[in-house]
Amino acid sequence: MSKQDYMNTSVQEPPLDYSFRSIHGIQDLTSEEPRSGLRPLRHSKSGKSLTQSLWLNNNVLNDLRDFNHVVSLLLEHPENLAWIDLSFNDLTSIDPVLTTFFNLSVLYLHGNSIQRLGEVNKLAVLPRLRSLTLHGNPIEEEKGYRQYVLCTLPRITTFDFSGVTKADRATAEVWKHMNIKPKKVRIKQNAL
Repeated sequence: MSKQDYMNTSVQEPPLDYSFRSIHGIQDLTSEEPRSGLRPLRHSKSGKSLTQSLWLNNNVLNDLRDFNHVVSLLLEHPENLAWIDLSFNDLTSIDPVLTTFFNLSVLYLHGNSIQRLGEVNKLAVLPRLRSLTLHGNPIEEEKGYRQYVLCTLPRITTFDFSGVTKADRATAEVWKHMNIKPKKVRIKQNAL
């Protein structure tokens, strides 16, 4: 990749923001419009976004099936993805697909349902990961949680220990049920 291409995909660019969109599956991103911010998104000639940041927070994702494929459809340079926000979804594990983005430096996973502390081990292969959030997941309740994460990921310079309380999670659940409408299910009727 040339220096010019790299300069055209920057964390300084606004994120590709799909937060608060009631997204159930990654495939939904191809039919959803991203949120508009104060600064417009820049796009390549092919129509793909020229950013290194993807925000998918506050949705109802429970897996990242087809993540690589969909990201390659949305971003001109998916290999430069540096910031992924998956906070406040329904993820129960850290999907190995996240470890394929070697330029990832910021990963927000707080407010999910990650239960096994060993899931953190998967992130050890990310050479540039410096900022990670995991608070508000069940793993936070495990003894030695903080020490384990910092020992497993020694390159982390920003690790958010500020906890999301049970009351915060309950409030978020109430908000989600009040504000995120379930997708309509189309039932095919058999023609007689």
